[in-house]
Amino acid sequence: MKKPLPVGVDNFEKIIEDGYYYIDKTQFIKELLDYKGEVNLFTRPRRFGKTLNLSMLRYFFEDTGNPEKNARNKELFQGTKIMDCEAQYTDHMGKYPVMNLTLKSAKQESFEMAYYMIQVGIAAEFSRHLHMIEQGKSRLTPSEYENYMNITNGKGTEKDIRHSLQFFSQCMYKITGRNTIIFIDEYDVPLETAYFEGFYNEMIGFIRSLFESALKTNDYLQFAVITGCLRISKESIFTGLNHLNIISILDKKYSEHFGFTEAEVIQMMKDYDVSVRFPTMKEWYDGYLFGNTEVYNPWSVIKFLYDLYSDVNAFPRPYWINTSSNDIIRDLIARSDRETKSQIETLLDGGTLDLQVHEEVTYADMGGNGDSLWNFLYFTGYLTKKSEYFKESSIFLRMRIPNTEVKTIYQRNLLNWFKEKIKKEDFRDLYRAMEDGNAEKMRDILNGQLFPVISFYDNAENFYHGFLTGILCQSEDYLVKSNRESVNGRSDIMIKSPSLRGRSFILEIKVSASVDDLENDAEKAVRQIYDKKYAEELRTEGYKKIDCYGISFYRKDCEVCCGTR
Repeated sequence: MKKPLPVGVDNFEKIIEDGYYYIDKTQFIKELLDYKGEVNLFTRPRRFGKTLNLSMLRYFFEDTGNPEKNARNKELFQGTKIMDCEAQYTDHMGKYPVMNLTLKSAKQESFEMAYYMIQVGIAAEFSRHLHMIEQGKSRLTPSEYENYMNITNGKGTEKDIRHSLQFFSQCMYKITGRNTIIFIDEYDVPLETAYFEGFYNEMIGFIRSLFESALKTNDYLQFAVITGCLRISKESIFTGLNHLNIISILDKKYSEHFGFTEAEVIQMMKDYDVSVRFPTMKEWYDGYLFGNTEVYNPWSVIKFLYDLYSDVNAFPRPYWINTSSNDIIRDLIARSDRETKSQIETLLDGGTLDLQVHEEVTYADMGGNGDSLWNFLYFTGYLTKKSEYFKESSIFLRMRIPNTEVKTIYQRNLLNWFKEKIKKEDFRDLYRAMEDGNAEKMRDILNGQLFPVISFYDNAENFYHGFLTGILCQSEDYLVKSNRESVNGRSDIMIKSPSLRGRSFILEIKVSASVDDLENDAEKAVRQIYDKKYAEELRTEGYKKIDCYGISFYRKDCEVCCGTR
């Protein structure tokens, strides 16, 4: 039996004790100690291992106040890379109080609910250390003990909560004589939700004061690690934090600790005896460049490996697409002007886009255009850098879509947007032209629809098939079926009246190599309908009048050829 794969498991202790497969990222601990950053903000796309890494740090550094528990935590790291390091690193094991706070649960519809969930999270951490407070109660003043108990029991005032992380550190120092390590996971989740739900100013004020007391004026802080998807600094969340060390996906430090390197993926596939599918794994889930390190999406790698283990011929799927709403791509497409449409088409066609880097972004940038929007897409994982260069005192990136998985997110949203768009339009003129055998009119209508649509040409047949089917399905008078098997093959689109006395149509699609081939390819498509007898199914059903059309496409142009028998 192979080790189970940790699908959705982000607790380090559970992974090790329950025998899950683990990619050793413990060298992250060594780098943290080497660089000695006091407050470290790591920004990475969602599902790239941020929570698991913080969990690992907690179990390494935390003094639980229980010698037996500390010993068990130490056993979790047996055989890992950090244990091969010198004593100057391993001596830090189990030495510090740890505040491990996640803000994931603050994704709520109102400030009151978001604040409540943060308060619950803080109370849970206070409760987790209650035994240490009881053991060292004599070292606290009565008011400190009372305040600690109020926060633990959810009775602390908002002022108490804003000051709670610094207060926790102070209490722990009085009891243990050591400074506290603070971990804050997904710090930007409540800010993102607050922006879209309309209580951003309230939330930004609360988060700012929480962070300032914990990270700026905290004499009892050993160091802090904060994670999120974005660096939100224009709102001054980190005001005055001169010791803040920001490590984004541009940085070469720490680059291999979030996500899987290619060597790690190759070893995983070897361990599960599915190495034969490595080319597919690479095409779909590789492509990110953090610093100068090639990185795979860890969530998708584990999910695909899970499917491959039961069926080595399993198809790849866009697993990452289901971990968020991907609204940013939908909104980008819906609001795009002609220039933006052209840029998206370039990216979908395998091209690149150059832009100046702005690491300080806001959620308002999601609704903008130009460099701010593209920067937002880059830092959240929808784009990656191909290369970088320095020009006019600024860093510029040459960006591309990372891999096939992310490309499908764009493509799906494009098709969904197009379906919504055409629902508002009237295509009776197109059907009249089909009924009249007016191929020229059909061509003009389709060309008019192609011009404003964002196309993805590397998957051209699917795109044009979806484009044409989407338009034709708007009719209330005809049934539209695509890819129906006929006697000698597959016709692309079949259209028929509900009544056998009515009209029916067969459409065959061709994708041309150049604009000059359009007319010949449309004629070839008509001949294929007759040569392969696609109409036999309709004749067998009882339809008498069957019209055949060959339609060829090349980028934003099409040609229509009509044939009737």
